[in-house]
Amino acid sequence: MELTGKCIIFSAPSGAGKTTIVHALIDANIGLEFSVSACSRDPRPNEMNGKDYHFLGIDGFKKMIEENAFVEWEEVYTNNFYGTLRSEIERIWQNGHAVIFDVDVIGGLNLKRIFGQKALAIFVQPPSYEELEKRLRHRSTESEDKIMQRMAKARKELSSAPEFDIILVNDNLEKAIDKARSLVTAFIAS
Repeated sequence: MELTGKCIIFSAPSGAGKTTIVHALIDANIGLEFSVSACSRDPRPNEMNGKDYHFLGIDGFKKMIEENAFVEWEEVYTNNFYGTLRSEIERIWQNGHAVIFDVDVIGGLNLKRIFGQKALAIFVQPPSYEELEKRLRHRSTESEDKIMQRMAKARKELSSAPEFDIILVNDNLEKAIDKARSLVTAFIAS
């Protein structure tokens, strides 16, 4: 794939607020277009195929791995795959926009390695581990087992924060969105 455009990568442990920040940046009309990730899981009740994710199922995801359809992919949990489709990146760059990613930490680091200086990688950090757990429980979308899985994963992810270009602490959502907007605007203009 020819690297013709710029990419903005937002990564964080689940519940840190990255998706809210990404949506606010897209709504700000600053030349960003969302890269819809692919996954093997079923949609949650409020999710739409092609908007939130490309829901491929396990077999469909594995088939696309064989076809080299992904820029990057990973098996986050057993038979729970997530990845970035080459076709998504090409579509967004053809539209003349910068790609904005909302991906987990491993995916974010993989994308930064792939896109190098054409990418700005931002790690959204919660104010504390305890606050992160509180946010996950407040969602009421996950079982206790899933919450514990996500919290164990979050400990590892938080240790990867220094590998990102910028650590954005989300202790006040509006301030985090404003800071993200100025960081992204400056990067796109450079």
